[in-house]
Amino acid sequence: MSSRTRSRTRTAKAPAGATTVRIPRQRSSQPFIVVVPDRPSLSREALGFLGRLLWKNRRSLAPLALAVLALPGTAVLHALAWWSGLLLAPLAAGPLAWLLITQRRRPAADRGVLGWRIGLTLLATTATAWVALAAAFGPLAGPLELLWLLTLLAAQTAWLIVRRTH
Repeated sequence: MSSRTRSRTRTAKAPAGATTVRIPRQRSSQPFIVVVPDRPSLSREALGFLGRLLWKNRRSLAPLALAVLALPGTAVLHALAWWSGLLLAPLAAGPLAWLLITQRRRPAADRGVLGWRIGLTLLATTATAWVALAAAFGPLAGPLELLWLLTLLAAQTAWLIVRRTH
């Protein structure tokens, strides 16, 4: 192999912050360079750990994800059509109708079952009322941000309790 056909790997530049390791050329193959990146920074390690932790527990954090998506969603809905809150307001009666139908078809024999049904009805009613009010007035208007936080905490707590017991 002549010097004209041989590749010029000795002039290859390594990226900044990378360590290069030169492996001697073998008889039958072309020379090559292995670029070994430096160790990641502490912030990169922390973000990677946090990302892996969130991914591992993603099912446990479903109410949190829904609440975080609902906040900008209702903000956009408020900006585009504030009157949509008037259309969403009747949906707040849906959980109460569910409770009445469920109690008529399958009455709760245990007080604990009735308590869970009433609690879920209150939570769902609060959430749907918040969506209607946030679409009408904006998600951060008045006490709506506190109501969002309290509803999020209640939903996340109930979700974790139900997931542990069943």
